[in-house]
Amino acid sequence: MRDESSMCGHVKIKICGLSRPCDIDFVNAQGPDFIGFVINFPKSRRNVTPRQAADLRGRLRDGIVPVGVFVDEDAETVARLLNEGVIDMAQLHGHEDEAYIQKLRGMTDKKLIKAFRVTSPRDVEEAKASSADHILLDNGTGTGRQFDWSLIEGVERPWFLAGGLDPQNLAEAARRLRPWAVDLSSGVETDGKKDAAKIEAAVRAAREVVYPL
Repeated sequence: MRDESSMCGHVKIKICGLSRPCDIDFVNAQGPDFIGFVINFPKSRRNVTPRQAADLRGRLRDGIVPVGVFVDEDAETVARLLNEGVIDMAQLHGHEDEAYIQKLRGMTDKKLIKAFRVTSPRDVEEAKASSADHILLDNGTGTGRQFDWSLIEGVERPWFLAGGLDPQNLAEAARRLRPWAVDLSSGVETDGKKDAAKIEAAVRAAREVVYPL
């Protein structure tokens, strides 16, 4: 049975990879549903420390949900940041398995997103079977490239679409695939930095997508 959240209403939008105070100002002005901090992952140019994430979160306006993005982080660190309110959801973007998810659930009651790299139908089946509250389907670990969307048509649980999205193709992708939410990072950047105008355009595009009953 298709989840009700994917049948009607607006597609939700997450702007990920915020790392500067001005990035928070940009999203505060537009009001996406979620924002993301890449925490303790120095390989990413968008990386922030837990302390930086806490400072940025302190600037975030009410009503926008902060998500911590982690790659093979200690469950204890993830749970602490969730329970302290630095983030309200955790996105697991590494090799975290079901045992990791269950361990984390024993330490926090906050919601979890598990990211999956989609290259085959088998990847989609694995994602659909995850016990995480939401799944995120992507091309890889923040590559910013689109994958074969034909592999994921008809997914019937709450899920985030990521990879290769920008203000120009967001609406078309959402109407075709009907994800619960879309996730953008490089698609709202210019020269590797978040762009206020692109964030505005992306949020506006998402708000114009309405799923019929």
